[in-house]
Formats: sequence, C-alpha cells, structure tokens
Amino acid sequence: MCRDDPSFASIARPLSIEVKPGLRVSALLQLPSKARACFVLGHGAGAGMAHSFMSDIATALESRQIGTLRYQFPYMELGSKRPDPPALCHATVRAAVEEARRQAPGVALIAGGKSFGGRMTSQAQAASPLPHVRGLAFVGFPLHPAKKPSVERAAHLSQVNIPMLFLQGTRDDLADLTLLEPIVDKLGTRATLKRIEGADHSFHVLARSGRNDREVMEELADAIASWTGTLD
Repeated sequence: MCRDDPSFASIARPLSIEVKPGLRVSALLQLPSKARACFVLGHGAGAGMAHSFMSDIATALESRQIGTLRYQFPYMELGSKRPDPPALCHATVRAAVEEARRQAPGVALIAGGKSFGGRMTSQAQAASPLPHVRGLAFVGFPLHPAKKPSVERAAHLSQVNIPMLFLQGTRDDLADLTLLEPIVDKLGTRATLKRIEGADHSFHVLARSGRNDREVMEELADAIASWTGTLD
C-alpha cells in the first residue's frame, strides 16, 4: 500500500501531553494497526507539528507501517517564535517518548525529528538515555547556522550510544556535508548518513533536478523504514 492508494486513509488522533505540572502540549498520533515502529517526531524551529512537511512524512511513514507521534514544543504551543531553553525542550522530548510508549505498548520506538526537533532529541539522549528508544533519526540535522560552518552542535553526538540516521540534502545550507561526513564517520557503526541528492534544508529540490518534492518525501520515508528494519 502506498500514499497514492485511494483506500489508504490517514487519521491523526489529537493528544495532550503533560511536560510538567501546569504545562501541557498538543500532539498528533498516527498509528497503523500493525505498526512495526513508532517515530516520536519533533518539529523544526520555525514550524509546528501540523506543518505540511510534518503531515506528509507522517502519512508516508504510516503507509510503511511506521507510526508517528508528532508533538509541539511549549513555545510553539504558545505561538512564540523564540525556542524554549534546552532543558525545557529536553523535558518535552522525554514526555513525548513516554506518551508514545503508553499509546503504542510493545511497539519499537525511534525518536528524532526535523532539524531543531532532531537536535533537541539527540541532546536529551546524550544527557540521559530515552527509555525504550532504539534509535534516533534526524531529518536534516542542523549542524550550524546558514553561512556559518562549524561543528560545535555535533559535540554531544559522541555521547549518544544508540543507532543514528542522518538524512541530509546535498544543498542543505545548515549542514555542510564536508563537515558532517567526517563526524558521521567518527561515530562509526552507530551512525548512517543518507544523502538526498539536490535537496535543501527543507528537502525542496530544483525543477531542473528532474525530481519533485513528493519523490523526495518517498525517498525519506523509504530510508527511515529501511533503517528502522535494521534495529534490534
């Protein structure tokens, strides 16, 4: 079954997650009846869980029997443009992982997300392992700000001791591949890098590439599904 199959209907179930007393965030759960994994999926810094990219990747993964739990960080829940302090982001990641475990008992968990959401997840994992999470998937790891190449944001990855998947566009201006590739190599067998040819940080491709964004989305979903199948 694929996304184009008219019999495939994706329904996202709204949830509310308690991050700490007095603070709750919204979430969306898409869980196929025979899910082989559930991806706890954090959003990017500038767009929330309902952004079309987040919705499209959740639908593409569901058609591959991988569920998703998308969730808001508190600042996005409040409509702010300023991301929360890292400690609060990490607490939100942990709360989302715990909610996924409750909603999908016995289903393998992976965690990560788009850009900022993925980096906050890896920081949380580096600080203290996320219970029951078997691997981290980064949909565009934001290695550095645009036009400011650096590697400091990757320093914590050496403390992540579970498998990691890096999905990176070759035109991503937030991740110079000449810097990222040596980092991934140094992480050894824990890390896998999947280059998405011609894609930028939003995974858009130029018309002259001969591909379109929909085909890129299918490539992303295929890569996540294939990698998930290798996890213990």
